Amino acid sequence: MSGQLVPCSPEEIGSLFLFEKLPPEQLGQLCAAGRVERFEPGPVYTEGEPATCFYVMIEGTVVLSRRVAGDDVEVSRTSQQGVYAGSMQAYLGDRVPQVYNNSMRVTEPTRFFVLPSEKFSGFMQEWYPLAVHLLEGLFFGSKSAQRAIGQRERLLALGSLSAGLTHELNNPAAAAVRATATLRERVGKMRHKLAVIAQGNYAPEVMANLIDIQERTAERVAKAPTLSPLEASDREDALTDWLDDHDIQQSWRIAPTFVQAGLDADWLDQIAAAVDESILPNAIGWLNYTVETELLMDEINDSTNRISHLVDAAKQYSQLDRAPFQNADVHELLDSTLLMLSGKIGQRIAVVKDYDRTLPKIPAYPAELNQVWTNLIDNAVSAINGAGGEGTLTVRTALDHERLLVEFRDTGPGVPKEIRNRIFDPFFTTKPVGEGTGLGLDISWRIVVNKHHGSLQVESEPGDTRFQVLLPLTAAESDTTEELE
Repeated sequence: MSGQLVPCSPEEIGSLFLFEKLPPEQLGQLCAAGRVERFEPGPVYTEGEPATCFYVMIEGTVVLSRRVAGDDVEVSRTSQQGVYAGSMQAYLGDRVPQVYNNSMRVTEPTRFFVLPSEKFSGFMQEWYPLAVHLLEGLFFGSKSAQRAIGQRERLLALGSLSAGLTHELNNPAAAAVRATATLRERVGKMRHKLAVIAQGNYAPEVMANLIDIQERTAERVAKAPTLSPLEASDREDALTDWLDDHDIQQSWRIAPTFVQAGLDADWLDQIAAAVDESILPNAIGWLNYTVETELLMDEINDSTNRISHLVDAAKQYSQLDRAPFQNADVHELLDSTLLMLSGKIGQRIAVVKDYDRTLPKIPAYPAELNQVWTNLIDNAVSAINGAGGEGTLTVRTALDHERLLVEFRDTGPGVPKEIRNRIFDPFFTTKPVGEGTGLGLDISWRIVVNKHHGSLQVESEPGDTRFQVLLPLTAAESDTTEELE
């Protein structure tokens, strides 16, 4: 937007704090290279447009804003004479994108000294060569440090996840190995018991009846109900009494196995009625091995399914086999992240999932959202551990004014009010030395705000801290090409 040109006075611009130390000769060069413009209330420039000018306010009121999730968020409003904005990085040339990083508007008639960006860059290079070198070093050095530490942050997170995943995989793998070894032993004993029964010279119909009982018993194992501890204890007592009454040895060991398989005294009565009393102990022993083998095979099946589930969760978390940008179900992303971090969360922290399953899939970069979830969950766990190690982590999803809300709530000590507005700053951390780089929330902010056009905010008080991620339900046109800076 262009304003009304008015005469440029070297004396007037020399009264601005930015130029007050310049000699008359340089003030004259500024006036010759630039111009003074008067703007009526309204926009001066818009975020994302090519940064063509450097603005210094002579008089009036300016408002600076940033675009967040489709809304203009005011970040500054001032009437202080001499404030400046616009192409402030022109001296860096084409090494950085030369676009306005905010929007500026005026709320009353306002005069600016306006300097074209190429003139501003030329004066900086000519008048302040040492300062330009220092500013370049500071700018690019900070960028490099941020990238390096950001990579370190990712590697630390990957190491933590790898350790947790290894721990989670080891448990079902070890269980499967133990169950396989025990199964081999039980099958051997079952073959021996069958041989003993076969040597009894029983009629074929008796053996057929035993085989039928074995098959029906195996079917009951697959349909065994889940009992409460009290119900299981009562049934074990009843079965132990039944086995003792029928002179079955080691009733104390057999009864818990039968209860786990869903067998009861009525079932044992059917077995006793179907076989001769002399064969009953061997028949019970044989069926016990049958039940144990079925239970062990179930354990192996559960263990291998658990391993497969963990591998699927790792693939879901890493998104290695999927397109970077896609329509994603945030609940699948959250579940995979929680599973990957379950080792770090531990047993003393209760995890509550309060999901609105009616929410639609959203256009997103799933792997990067998983990084956001990882950072926020890790911070919540650290906060709870710092308060004694016991607490609750609640992950909630909901629809919030046409945006999808993902909220992480912890019962830790909270974020002090005096630092709440700094926690998203690069390199700011409240963790002890060596435990945090201060980039987790900064990276999360850039992924949510810059890349997904969403917002990330925090509400906190002792015992109730909530990090809220708000994501748009539809994609912006630039989503498929936009990258994090």
